[in-house]
Amino acid sequence: MHVLVLGGTTEARRLAELLVALPEGARVTSSLAGRVASPRLPPGEVRVGGFGGADGLAAWLRTHQVDALIDATHPFAGTISFNAAAAASAAHVPLLALRRPGWVPGRGDDWHPVGSLEEAARTLPALGRRVFLTTGRMGLAAFAGLDGLWFLMRSVDAPEPPYPARMEVLLERGPFSLDGERELIRRHRIDVLVTKDSGGAATAPKLAAAREAGIPVVVVRRPPVPEGVAVAGTPERALDWLRGPGSGRTGAQPSG
Repeated sequence: MHVLVLGGTTEARRLAELLVALPEGARVTSSLAGRVASPRLPPGEVRVGGFGGADGLAAWLRTHQVDALIDATHPFAGTISFNAAAAASAAHVPLLALRRPGWVPGRGDDWHPVGSLEEAARTLPALGRRVFLTTGRMGLAAFAGLDGLWFLMRSVDAPEPPYPARMEVLLERGPFSLDGERELIRRHRIDVLVTKDSGGAATAPKLAAAREAGIPVVVVRRPPVPEGVAVAGTPERALDWLRGPGSGRTGAQPSG
C-alpha cells in the first residue's frame, strides 16, 4: 500500500510514524509545501514543493501508484485541500482529511470569532492597542494599515513585507508553555490576542493565559473541509480508515 500524506503538521508526522511501523510494510510519502525553512522531517519518503494544482497532483497519484491520499495539512491550508479533493476524484484514489479538533471557548473566555484575517484587522481597534498576533507570517498585509496599534508577531520564520509598521517579531516554534505565555502577555503589556482556530495542544496555552489576564481573543474560524470528504480527528483514526471498510474507511467522522 502506497499512502501519500499531504503534511507539515504534528498529526501528519505521527501518521507517517504509524505507517512505517506497520508489520505489513506500508510505503508512505510525505509531501511538504516548503514554506518553512527547516521543517521537522517525518519518517519514510519525503518530497518538498507543490504539484502544480489539482491536475498535477492527480498525475502524481497515477504515476506513483498511490493507493490512498491523506490531507493532513494545516486546517487553514484551504487551497491544497480543495486541490486534493479534485485530484483524488480525478485519479479515483480514496481521500481522507486528517483534522485535529478545533478549540472550544470555556468559562471566562472573551472570544470574538471572525471569518478572515481582514475581518480580524477590522475588529482589533475596538478591542485593544497592544496585539499578540499568532496567525503566522502569511497574511500580515491584512494588518499593515493599523498604524495606531503595536504588534508582537510570533512565527517560525521571519515575515516579509507588507506588515504593520509598529511590530516586534518573535521567532519561536511550539509547543509553548502556560508560564511562558503568561510572561509574554505581562512583559509586552498585551491587551488583545489574535489567533487562528488551529486546534491542538501545542499552541493552546496562549488561550488560557489570555483568559487569566482577562483580555479578548480574536479567533479566525477555520475553512470547511471540502464537501463529501471523510474526516478523522486523530492519526490513529486515520490509520483505522486506511486499514479498510471494516475499520471505518467509509464515512469517518471527527474524533477527539
